[in-house]
Amino acid sequence: MSERKDMELIAELVPQGARVLDLGCGSGALLEHLQRQRGCSGYGIDVDDANVLACAQRGVDVIQLNLEEGLAMFGDRSFDVVLQLDTLQHLRNTEKMLRETARVGRIGIVSFPNFAHWPNRLRVATGRMPVTKVLPYEWYDTPNIRVGTYADFEVLARKEGLRILDSFGIQDGAVERRWPNLLASVAVFKFERA
Repeated sequence: MSERKDMELIAELVPQGARVLDLGCGSGALLEHLQRQRGCSGYGIDVDDANVLACAQRGVDVIQLNLEEGLAMFGDRSFDVVLQLDTLQHLRNTEKMLRETARVGRIGIVSFPNFAHWPNRLRVATGRMPVTKVLPYEWYDTPNIRVGTYADFEVLARKEGLRILDSFGIQDGAVERRWPNLLASVAVFKFERA
């Protein structure tokens, strides 16, 4: 899987010149890319000291904050786009953070490992939890609090009153639209409040 290619596929969902909030921004690589390639501005949020330092070294504005505490510091529709990439599965209150994402941004974009990807299904069918490039941990040492599927997110989005604007899977740096729940290791959704 090409992380760079995945980043570019997700970056294409962000409008040129958008004001962006990246929740769980990691090293700030995507925000830096959006600033340079798409003329975007905004902030990253991360709790990890090393990630905050990496963002600062890249010239990316970052706020150190635990996402479990919510986004009360931001008003409704403060940003054009709120990114929540590879973050939902690490949070205890997924529904609350999804609602906050939709409240703070005009558009939300989420991505997460798709547990329904066929190799994962096969591994579970043999009695073991999957260990893959996208899910690289054993069941006992994973930072993921939960696992979800492409199809599960569609149900959650409807429950939360979100309108899906675009969705696809990513597999080995390529977009998968035909059967993303089965053929993609990463699920990607772009949505807004209905």
